[in-house]
Amino acid sequence: MTQKKDLSQEEKIARLQLIRTENVGPVTFRHLLSRYNTAISALEALPALARSGGRKKPLVAAKKSAIIREIDFLTKQGGHLIIYGDQYYPENLMATEDAPPALMAFGHLHLLERKNFAIVGARNCSAVGTRLATTLARDIGQAGYVVSSGLARGIDTAVHDGALETGTIAVLAGGADIIYPRENAKLYESIVRTGLVLSEMPLGTQPQARHFPRRNRIISGISKGVLVVEATYKSGSLITARLALEQGREVFAVPGSPLDPRAKGPNDLIRQGAVLVENAENILDVLRLMDDQRISEPQYDFFENTYHPEILTDNDKQNSIRGIIRDKLSHTPVPIDDLIRLTEFSPAEVQSILLELELAGEIIRYPGNRVAFC
Repeated sequence: MTQKKDLSQEEKIARLQLIRTENVGPVTFRHLLSRYNTAISALEALPALARSGGRKKPLVAAKKSAIIREIDFLTKQGGHLIIYGDQYYPENLMATEDAPPALMAFGHLHLLERKNFAIVGARNCSAVGTRLATTLARDIGQAGYVVSSGLARGIDTAVHDGALETGTIAVLAGGADIIYPRENAKLYESIVRTGLVLSEMPLGTQPQARHFPRRNRIISGISKGVLVVEATYKSGSLITARLALEQGREVFAVPGSPLDPRAKGPNDLIRQGAVLVENAENILDVLRLMDDQRISEPQYDFFENTYHPEILTDNDKQNSIRGIIRDKLSHTPVPIDDLIRLTEFSPAEVQSILLELELAGEIIRYPGNRVAFC
């Protein structure tokens, strides 16, 4: 497990600066930290890496002055900046493939240090589903868990209502200061007073459709397990469940009538092996068995000294490797493990070239440790 530590203010600024830079996403951020140990050093290396990947226009890091203004604004609003690797960063989330490098928060940070369980579900939910979600959230909270959800209308709202007294975390798709939907303004204020509001987006960011899957990976990532209460086949709650499985979390589901479209999602999850839930004890029994288990980082952890800058100092060799790797890539995502196997290059060589290509804007990363041409 990656060790958390007290980061200097300069390193915090540099890490936020790094993730705010063009072509640097969460996975690339981890690659760069793995290779250069600090964001300060990584920022210095960015222009040369992008040039090596074939970028014509210089890659310029986000302005430090803009980052300082962003942090100052967050602080003046009463918010907290949580940087990847810092003491308050959630350990479970740190173990995920694409953990957000920075989180903005309002409320009580100590809730991130407690055991967490997530409950999500349909926006257009039934009265029975609403009542059950509230009851389950209250019971799980009283058993010592912080209960997380997404502050959406419907099941999410019921979950936060049920867990207000014991501790709840609302993960938002937009900025942590943007209340969405507006009808939950009162609930949002209650959560800020007694719980925690969390987002990886800069303050003032209005939620868009593409932000919600990113939000969902945080909900599942900070949790030991995820319960789905009512969800159609197209529900975002099923995306959360899928992400939970990919992150090695336990998935739970409440069964329902096959005549109700809102039961199709949970029923299908149960057919695939999710834990069937009728009451809180069904959940707690499984969680107790997991108490002694630590969530491990992906096998392709980037903090195991994978990178060695001296590996690709020979320009001719570097160009040859880059050409072979480019020949294996297409616009269809391919697992990096397959690239390593097909090219017979070392993981360090392949990862180094992919890092350069991404910074040059040539490739894009996909979930599941896959890459493709942009």
